[in-house]
Amino acid sequence: MTEPTGAGRGPSSGPGLTVLLTSAMAFSMVQLFLIGALGPRLVGELGISRTVLGLTTTAGFGTAALLSPVAGRLVDRVGPRRCLVALLLLAAVSLALIGAAPGAVVLLAAVALGGLAQALANPATNKVILAAFPAERRGAVTGLKQSGVQVGAFVAGLPLSLLAAGVGWRGAVWTAAGAAALASGWAALVLPPDPPRAGDGPRPASLTRGAVGRLAGFSMLLGCGIASVNTYLALFGAQRLGLAPTAAAALVAVLGVAGIVGRVGWSRTAGRPGRAGALPGLLAAGAVGAALLLGLALVLPLLVWPGAVAVGAFAVSANAVSMVLVLQSAPPGRAGQDSALVSAGFFAGFAVGPPLFGALVSACGYGPGWLLVAAEFAAAAAVAVPLRSRCQGEA
Repeated sequence: MTEPTGAGRGPSSGPGLTVLLTSAMAFSMVQLFLIGALGPRLVGELGISRTVLGLTTTAGFGTAALLSPVAGRLVDRVGPRRCLVALLLLAAVSLALIGAAPGAVVLLAAVALGGLAQALANPATNKVILAAFPAERRGAVTGLKQSGVQVGAFVAGLPLSLLAAGVGWRGAVWTAAGAAALASGWAALVLPPDPPRAGDGPRPASLTRGAVGRLAGFSMLLGCGIASVNTYLALFGAQRLGLAPTAAAALVAVLGVAGIVGRVGWSRTAGRPGRAGALPGLLAAGAVGAALLLGLALVLPLLVWPGAVAVGAFAVSANAVSMVLVLQSAPPGRAGQDSALVSAGFFAGFAVGPPLFGALVSACGYGPGWLLVAAEFAAAAAVAVPLRSRCQGEA
């Protein structure tokens, strides 16, 4: 692959830039995590139904899925620095509107606006990594920045929730909006200038247009399963396993921590030559076992804990490995577009997966629901098999 030239070998590629990219990923998703964490307060004060609250996830991820291809082309045309600053400003405006929302209409519109920030996140941060970091560091940096999503979940679930108990939920959301606005100023100061747009050049044999589509399909199936687990794991623990509310919520925290560790570790492994193409299928296969553990928890409840850890270690981590594969193989002039197409598949899975899971659980119970998740992960593993063959052909 032809590597970008310019910025990438100086101070701009230090730890501060990695922290900024991780923060950008956190802010791109934090509005949805906040709505989930503050759901009881929103339902009570705004008078919205649980159905409307659930529609916020569909509005956010649906918008992100639809706009991702456009966002990817935009990043390639105008540059990652401008788009990353815009992403953080959009996140700030979205959070400010959520904090000011008088009812469901403004709330849904604000979350949909945040979907544009989500759509920009992976293309913009991936392009910055290509421009600012040498090839041997990109896998590790990608894993760290992808862990920002789980960091956003943690911040929404603990510090901001505690703040909401003291100053009200609107004050907590506005605090997050102010932090996003400050981060946009930080990004404008420290990011390297956007280089002139590079020509697409020849596409390397390692990732053809068909392989990008395969990664998008893999990500969609993966997203269906992950979103179902994220949405229903705590409810499953409370309703079917008899866990106290705090313990049920801890399941999600355990999954999140495992996801952070897994994304960093597996992305570092994927950064080694010849490894990335083999990992998506292997991680999805491991995720099948994780979903089966959740199903077996109906018989042996303690299995829910290793099941939650395994979902984070395998399923959540596989998305970060997909981004490493894109960075290794996409020409600089198409890195934003390729990242966006893969992200669009993932977001579409997040929009579609939970309603399917919820309908199946309502009709048949949690056992068939976890089997559906296992089937989605198994299908993702099957879709990824040709990527492994391609990787072995290059080694």
